[in-house]
Amino acid sequence: MTSRERVLAALRCEVPDRVPYCELWVDPSLAQRVMGWPEGVGDSGWTAEQAKALARRLGMDNVLYVRRPPVYAQTGEGEGGRQFVGEGMIRSEADLKLIELPDPRDEGLWAQARAFAQGKGDYAAFFVTRIGLFPTIVSLGFEAFCVALHENRPLLEAVLDRYTDWAAALAERAGAAGFDVFVTTDDMAFKSGPFFSPAVFREVFAPRFRRVAERLTIPWIFHSDGNMAPVADDLLALGVAGLHPNEKGAMDIRAMKRRYAGRLCLLGNVEMDLLARGTPRQVAAEVRGLVRDVAPGGGYIAASGNSLASFLKPENVLAMSRAVRRHGGYPISDRIDSIDSIDSNNSTDPTDPADRKGACS
Repeated sequence: MTSRERVLAALRCEVPDRVPYCELWVDPSLAQRVMGWPEGVGDSGWTAEQAKALARRLGMDNVLYVRRPPVYAQTGEGEGGRQFVGEGMIRSEADLKLIELPDPRDEGLWAQARAFAQGKGDYAAFFVTRIGLFPTIVSLGFEAFCVALHENRPLLEAVLDRYTDWAAALAERAGAAGFDVFVTTDDMAFKSGPFFSPAVFREVFAPRFRRVAERLTIPWIFHSDGNMAPVADDLLALGVAGLHPNEKGAMDIRAMKRRYAGRLCLLGNVEMDLLARGTPRQVAAEVRGLVRDVAPGGGYIAASGNSLASFLKPENVLAMSRAVRRHGGYPISDRIDSIDSIDSNNSTDPTDPADRKGACS
């Protein structure tokens, strides 16, 4: 199978030749360190050739084209150039004029997108954006967003509609441009559960998500950190093909597999702290357990527990993709048992650079 075929099979909850490995974001500074690229490469996005080179190096089955809408909030820069958002700038109906989104039908925008998709090769091309929930939260500010849900619903809906209409126009064209998967990254949950009740989700947000979904001709993936289990059925009803990242500590990805096997593809959830502070051997063991427990029967895509952030160790990221390839061949149980038999007679771990002569670290 090609990478594209492998990813699409997993999203259909079918059994591919092996478990795919995909990410929804790679921080440019991490990419620069892994690839030896000069500072600044990728800060404004990658060409198709750069994206394919990065995917080859990281062992990914997808390439990423990111087109997110602007948000209207105070921002600051933290350690490593990471951006942090503060107070929202949309405080009343009078501030709605501040929201200026790029024309989603601009041919210049789509010429660039089509060129990327046409150059994808055998990889699955992901179009990554935001439907609008997260930009609405950020532009209002979290506290003001919560207040508006109860005291000024028209303002919240006016902001949300601007973003949703923009995303719907993108969705209408993404498939025709040559992309294989539509991804929205709209954080909407704490570790304990969504920011609002499932009833509010169904009343306010689901109808707007449906406007976007109805324009899609390609499968879509929904990303949110936190515990999304209370609204997973609602997302499934909207036609979501994949849920990412099933955050460890907030969700039980194994329980999700038992509940949604054959209906919803699960992506994730190699723990971020482990990728940042663990060892390649520990990362490989984590991947092995996920593949063993979540991959059987298909409908699983290995991924980090959020994204390839700047603070991750490159050697751990590489160990993750190596372990997916080592353990992820179908049928899973036969593959795992065979490797266990080999490892029982071998004290070293070939997925750990410390145990391999000449391995990159």
